[in-house]
Amino acid sequence: MKKVVYSGTFDPMTRGHINIVERALEFFGSITIAVAESKEKKPMFSLQERVELSKISLSHLNNIEVKPFYGLLVEFLKENETKFIIRGLRNGVDFEYERDMHYANKSIFNNIETIYLNSKLGDSFVSSSVVRTILRYGGDVSHLVPKKVFENEIFQKRVLK
Repeated sequence: MKKVVYSGTFDPMTRGHINIVERALEFFGSITIAVAESKEKKPMFSLQERVELSKISLSHLNNIEVKPFYGLLVEFLKENETKFIIRGLRNGVDFEYERDMHYANKSIFNNIETIYLNSKLGDSFVSSSVVRTILRYGGDVSHLVPKKVFENEIFQKRVLK
């Protein structure tokens, strides 16, 4: 059975991310969710909080493993003995960025393959950045993140700040 990795900062995981995972399970028997440390992005949630919220977001699915990772994705792929990456695309800007990342990764680890899934119609504007921006200004994001996450204590601590 082929293993695949879906990586991201997931700060927080959104309904768009979940849709990509659900659809990727149709092609792969199991998925490892690689939650990136991404210190340079200055995440709203800590790495451990993002791992926990990702587990909660995907608790309705089987054959999902959520792991933190530090450093290069290609090293994580090697450690986890896989060469497949799933990436979600919302628009042309995402495609250009992901294509460049694919070639950069491939220059380090030639065996990798990146599989792209388009976002679900209606989710093309949903991103963790949008969620964080709305939160910073006190807006409602309950329609953009899973209910289990929105109601979670970790999430609510950030919302109520």
